[in-house]
Amino acid sequence: MDKELHFPVKLNLRLDWSEMDMFGHINNVMYAKYVQASRVNYWEVAKFDGDYRTKKIGPLLLSTSIRFIKPLFYPGNITVQVRVEYIKNTSFGLHHYIINDKGEVVAEAQDVIVLFDYNKNEKVIIPDSIRQLIEHLEKKKF
Repeated sequence: MDKELHFPVKLNLRLDWSEMDMFGHINNVMYAKYVQASRVNYWEVAKFDGDYRTKKIGPLLLSTSIRFIKPLFYPGNITVQVRVEYIKNTSFGLHHYIINDKGEVVAEAQDVIVLFDYNKNEKVIIPDSIRQLIEHLEKKKF
């Protein structure tokens, strides 16, 4: 893991026995669940819910990918950390690291999120207000 990278949002999760597969390690599908929990946690910490509640405009997952590095085993805990990598006109990218109890990166994930108007069923330009929420949280300008 690049220790120079700033990850402003971290989520601690406990691995559950039910998440194991027949080979005795945590199933790869669970990694997607952990990334989803991290993504939603980022949205909550960044306070993206304001425009959704009033205008039905909010983030929508366009794509996700996961690179598996090491297996996870029960029992254990993980930390999923996330940061915004870029902001474009209607989309932004999230970068996640899943880290085990030993401090090792076990997976890395990339999400592309679009800002979506759920009333009109179309993507919209990211307003300055949301850009400012992200920049404040990330402590940098995009």
